[in-house]
Parts: sequence; structure tokens; C-alpha cells
Amino acid sequence: MKSVLMKVLYTASISFVLMSCTDLNENVYDKLPTDKFGTTAEQINAVMAPAYQSLKYLFNYDGPWGMADLTADILIIPTRVGGDWWDGGQYMEQCMHTWSSHSYSVENCWSYCMTGLTTVNSIYSIIDANTVMSDELKTRYLSELRGLRALWYYFIIDNFGNAQLVTDYKNTSLPSVTSRADLYKYVVKELTEIIPNLRSDVSDASYGKFTQGAARMVLAKMYLNAQEWVGQPNWQGVVDQCDEIMKLNYVIESNWKTNFAVHNEVSRETILPICFKASDDWGNVLHLWTLHYLDPEALGFTAGTWNGIAVQPDFVRSFDVEDPRYEGSFLIGPMISLTTGKVLKTTLGHDLDHTIDLNIVSGTERTDADGNPTPWGDVNQEDGARINKWVYEKGMQNTNMENDVAIFRLADVYLMKAEALLRMGKDAGEATRLVNLIRERAYGDSKHDYANVTLDDIYKERGYELAFEFVRRQDMIRFGTYLRPRYMKPKQTADYRKIFPIPYTAWQKNNNLVQNAGYPSF
Repeated sequence: MKSVLMKVLYTASISFVLMSCTDLNENVYDKLPTDKFGTTAEQINAVMAPAYQSLKYLFNYDGPWGMADLTADILIIPTRVGGDWWDGGQYMEQCMHTWSSHSYSVENCWSYCMTGLTTVNSIYSIIDANTVMSDELKTRYLSELRGLRALWYYFIIDNFGNAQLVTDYKNTSLPSVTSRADLYKYVVKELTEIIPNLRSDVSDASYGKFTQGAARMVLAKMYLNAQEWVGQPNWQGVVDQCDEIMKLNYVIESNWKTNFAVHNEVSRETILPICFKASDDWGNVLHLWTLHYLDPEALGFTAGTWNGIAVQPDFVRSFDVEDPRYEGSFLIGPMISLTTGKVLKTTLGHDLDHTIDLNIVSGTERTDADGNPTPWGDVNQEDGARINKWVYEKGMQNTNMENDVAIFRLADVYLMKAEALLRMGKDAGEATRLVNLIRERAYGDSKHDYANVTLDDIYKERGYELAFEFVRRQDMIRFGTYLRPRYMKPKQTADYRKIFPIPYTAWQKNNNLVQNAGYPSF
């Protein structure tokens, strides 16, 4: 027990740096007698912190966040002139749906999920074995950890479908695969059981914690995708959970951008965030992923950005340019130096003008893994709209971004309930009202309201409101658009690719794993 505890506390102090949004005392104990552990909030929080910090594994371009949009119709990591960001073709694979069990992005997404799950299980084993913590506190913290574990399995079910079910950190046997249907039942059962034990407040004290709102949100998401995941729809379950969330003290912030501000921990629309601060060793580096090397000079900060992630042109053009979320989501146009007042120049002497289109340089087209020609080729450094949703803080000096990233927001609750009502053929008026509330917040008036909202309207609205927020791949699968040909993806995708393969590297470590149907067996 003591050696495990020391290892976790060391990890908390060295690898994770206690998170900013749980108001924790940041003392980490290098010497803590096990018969005393659990007598103060500081001690408990010090051990709980890595479980919450593990949520940062979600926010990676080769993790669940990236797989949600880079395999959908929103984001793309183009190869730049000279080969930058080619990286063996992994981003082309994401876009064209040609990944395999050996693909880097598939391996990393699986690894992030399993590492996060293992971290939560390790903390659970420590608190479960504690003998001095009160029964009330132990129940509360174990319930939070069960919730976080269920959250990880929600992402595993979404991305991989079938996986091993592991809840005992000390059990070193190699588990067999549990079916998607059985994992689904496990998550629903866990969340249903723990809700009464979780805190229900929406406050500074509960921000960043796994609360009743978070548990009900995951349940709503499970029910929203039940038809796809287990073959049995549960639209009424979506409505019921959304109604329960709406009874809590979450609010639709009057300013949409409050949810993405530098200090967005003030948002009471956020149901569960990934918490970041600038001093974190492992923080929010979205600016590094998406911005051109010189963009910081126009945006007023200093950073060694990487010129990677761009937005797919068709998605940008799907927006109404009068919708404030257009400018609030995309960085487009000439980048002006704050020092000279002139348009910045790339190393090739081009104006740094972020175009909507990504123009393939003739003669740079690539082949796929089988040697077949593709439309994929190199584009210029400046091409492509960049992510502009989370505010870039002026004055940053080569630090990480302070902005937290919401896994779930109340706006999604409104849109989920509206969708479920329409799919059941119930209360179209209420569905229309809910969607219009989101549009009125965005536009600042009711002039763009829908008279009678349709499922297609809701699908589009989810794109406008929730771009880059973990949902697009899931939405496209649910609405039947994920497999279709689209930008840089000329072919219809086979149905089995709605989930990713179990990575070959995972099978090497555990030969009890069985490959998902449709992919070559191990």
C-alpha cells in the first residue's frame, strides 16, 4: 500500500502538476504514513489529482479529441511544402479512413485511453484500501473515481467498441475482450449507481469534479448513441437525463465566447472540463498545433508554433458568415504584424494569408500505403483556416495556454434533447425552442430563429455550436454522413470503419485481445 501511494504522489508532483481548477492545496507529500493518510482534504486531493489530470490524455490530436474531428469533416492536418507534417501518412490515413491496426494515430488513441483508465484504477485501489477515511468520504471519492472510469469507457466504447474491462488495478492477469454491448451495460450501471453519492452543486468548489451533472451527461451520451452502439434506441432516456441536468444550476452563458476565454473557469455552462494552467508541464498546446510559425507575431504573444491543424474548407463554408461563431471559430485572412503593421511573409516569401482553401501544389501528390495514387499532396505554409475558438492570450511568453477545454457543455444538452424529441416524433415546438435559444445566444437576436426545426437543422447547428468539442465523428455516424465521400476522401468508407481497430501493439502485449470485425485478424 505505502509503495503504491508514494508512486502516485510522486507522479502527481513530477508528471502532472496539480490542476488549477479544483482549488487544491498544492503540497505533495513525499512522506505520508499510511495510517494517517485520508485525514485531511489536502491529503485526499493530492492523491485524487492524477485521476483528474489523466483527462488531459483526451485532448490530443492523435487521441479521442483528434480522432473525433480529423476522421470527420471538420479538421485536417495537411502535408506542408517540403514534407512537414507528412509523418508517414498518418494524417492522410485519418482523413481518408485508411487506417490500420499499425497506424500511429490508432495506437496512440488506444494508449491514451488505457493509460487514463489505469491511472484512475490505481487511485481507486489506494482509496479503497484506506482504513482511516470516513465511510462517507470514501463513498464520495470512490464514486467520483467510478465516474471517471465510466467516462474513459464511454470514450473506449465510442472509438473502439470492444475492449477489455478492467477495474482491479492489482489484478495482473491478461483480460479477454468484453463486447461493446456489455461495456455499455457496465457504464450505464456504474453511473446509475453512483449518482446519489456525487455532489450536485454547480460552483467554484465543484468545477473540475465529476458531479451528478457529469454522470447524467455521460448517461445522456450513452443513450443518444444507443441505437448505433447496442442496436436499441433510447431517445426517451436522452430526454430524461437532459431534463435532470437542466434542473441543476448550469446556465447558457450570455456570451458564447465565455466558454473559451483564457480564464473560462468562470463559465457555469461547463459541465465537465479538462483543466489547464500556463505553468503545467503538460498543458493546453492547441496554439502550437494549429498556428503558423509567425501567427503569434500578429496575435500578440510569443510561442514556437508548429503550423499543423487546419479546418476543412467545406466545413468553414457551411457557416453563415454573419454568425459570430464563424469568426469565433476560424482564423482566416491576412496576418498583420503588430510591430510593422504589414502582412507577415512566410519563408517562401508568400503573404501569410490564411485562405479557406488548401491548394495542392502540382506534382506533390502522394500515394497510399498500397501505392495507389491519391488527391493528397503538399500545400503552402499559409493555406487553411486555423482554430480560433479558444482565445489566444496576448502577452504569452512561450507558455501553455491557460484555457480549460470543456468535455461537456449545457448547450450540448439543449441540442441533444431537441434531437431526441424529433427522433421520437414528440414536441417539435419544444425542440425548436431549445435550438433557437442556442442560435439567439450566438447571433444576439431572434432574427435567425427556425420556424420549425428539423433533424438536418440540428445536425448543422451541432457543427456550428460544438466544432472541435469531441462530438463530430459521433454525430456524423449517428446522422449517417460519416462514411460518405467528402473533401480529400474520394471513396465511400466500409461500415466496419465506424470503429477503429484494436492496435497491433496492444495485441502484442495481450494475446487475449480479438480484432474488431472487418479488420484483418492478428
